[in-house]
Amino acid sequence: MIDYRLNLLSPHSHLFEVELTIQNPDPDGQVVYLPAWIRGSYLIRDYARHIVLIEANANGQQLTLNKLDKQSWQIEPVNQPLTLNYQVYAWELTVRSAHFDNTHAYFNGPALFLAVRGQELMPCRLEILAPQIMPLKQWRVAFSMKPESIDDQGFGTYQADDYEALIDCPGEIGDYSESQFEVAGCNHRFVVSGVKRFDHENLCLHLARICEKQVELFGDLPVQDYLFMLRVVEDGYGGLEHKNSTSLIFPRDDLPAQRDRKISSGYRRLLALCSHEYFHLWNVKRITPKAFLQQNTQQEVYTRQLWVFEGITSYYDELILVRSGVISKQDYFEMLAETVTRVMRGSGRHKQTLEESSFDVWTKFYKQDENAPNAIVSYYAKGALFALLLDLTIRLQSKGRFSLDQVMREMWLRYGKPGKGVPENGLETVVADVTSLDLQSLFDLGLRSTEELPLAECFSEFGVEMKLLPAKSFDDRGGVVGDKEREQQPFTGIGAKWTNKNSGIKVQQVFDDGAAQKAGISAGDEIVAVDGLRMNAKQFENYILDSEAGSDIEVHLFRRGHLMNLLLQPQLAAFDTCYFDLTEPSDEEVKQRQSDWLMGHG
Repeated sequence: MIDYRLNLLSPHSHLFEVELTIQNPDPDGQVVYLPAWIRGSYLIRDYARHIVLIEANANGQQLTLNKLDKQSWQIEPVNQPLTLNYQVYAWELTVRSAHFDNTHAYFNGPALFLAVRGQELMPCRLEILAPQIMPLKQWRVAFSMKPESIDDQGFGTYQADDYEALIDCPGEIGDYSESQFEVAGCNHRFVVSGVKRFDHENLCLHLARICEKQVELFGDLPVQDYLFMLRVVEDGYGGLEHKNSTSLIFPRDDLPAQRDRKISSGYRRLLALCSHEYFHLWNVKRITPKAFLQQNTQQEVYTRQLWVFEGITSYYDELILVRSGVISKQDYFEMLAETVTRVMRGSGRHKQTLEESSFDVWTKFYKQDENAPNAIVSYYAKGALFALLLDLTIRLQSKGRFSLDQVMREMWLRYGKPGKGVPENGLETVVADVTSLDLQSLFDLGLRSTEELPLAECFSEFGVEMKLLPAKSFDDRGGVVGDKEREQQPFTGIGAKWTNKNSGIKVQQVFDDGAAQKAGISAGDEIVAVDGLRMNAKQFENYILDSEAGSDIEVHLFRRGHLMNLLLQPQLAAFDTCYFDLTEPSDEEVKQRQSDWLMGHG
């Protein structure tokens, strides 16, 4: 047994204190290390940089620690149990890290708990000490690890089967609110910190229906309990999956208000986030790439199939919302239109394939810069569109006998349930085995080329008309239209994003072949005058909208301290904004095909 003890040392200095006891250390000198990344988030984060003090002793005698690299230490050889004590600075408020102040404490295992090299498969015990000062003394623990001996507030000891299980259970400690619901005989807890008033009851009713639909899709639920942990902030968004829990961060203004039964676009986004992370309970945490089965979080692990795990999950996270009846068909297509628009507005889709996006995640997707839309494609967004195309193609070519649902169920039975890793061509093999269809050309097109996906043609077979139109405004992300709204006049734009900075305008991104790029404007430029006038970001936007395409606009800007004078010529918006026409199909066969897809039949 490897023993850990976690103490909330100081909310003002944001310090956790961890005590690690090793009963049988390596006689040649025990090595301990902290992971460099956390599963589900593919970026080297170097958690060890937050350790501010570390020491070791055996039987009261101080031991020498030799740092081997950025995240590993070796303790001098001893033939008796040894103890390490170390402090960790926790001030990063994300779902991937640790945060501690006088409002709450949150932690992810990779950010706190040192691994004992050679003993990673040993069972672990974690004791969370109850704080002795007010108001921390009144806090409670929300934790998904198996309890061994805990008090009413959740403080005490927990057990994990091994080190991987230990670091796969994030914890929230504080004065949170909690509600519960049941799915498939399994208790689900929803813990919320950072806000007091919102519609817990309605959220749980919606989540129960969403979770039930996912259990129905896969056929069974591989956990005895599940924990949603939501941290509400002023501005932030994210989620991270774990084997029987998830951590979420979300803006407070988009939470459902009490006694307000409307499904706002912001609340839709929260439900989709919860749906996404819950789907990962199967797809990623158990149906997982073969490469991820190795216990290696000290360096990058590569796969070309992240689109399978994030793209397919992103496809289902919104589809499940309409299948469960939580949102309407129009709501679903509004969300889908935003995804299509997001992909179409990035020229990176012409330069990077889905497999390349998956493989290069460590250096590109998680390290996006101002040029990202011009250089990369999201394996989430385009992966979701390819998953949709795959699902509709299977349904069409098999005449409704098969769908992506059966494929995912087989992926669960073949790989997830027995704990076998998915080989690089695993999904393609399962599709062929389940459907008996030859879809090699579709996979080559969608995964290994940068050709456009034939979405519009496929949608038409399901009674949905998809059109790419010019945006109506800077905020236009697409949606659903009727016949009268189908045609619209394009507005003028410059192919860039900007924001306010001091008394001027800061250019954030410049897109390929746009007016800004053609004029020589670059990301980071500070625009100080437009046609001799000082403007803020909103005024600049309105000025562009009121300008005719091809007209001359004189722009004065600073680039790294140098004043420049450029000529900008706005241009008509490109046809890159997705709109769906949902006019009811007259053909009964097409109507049934659409219903089977959206309701999960076939």
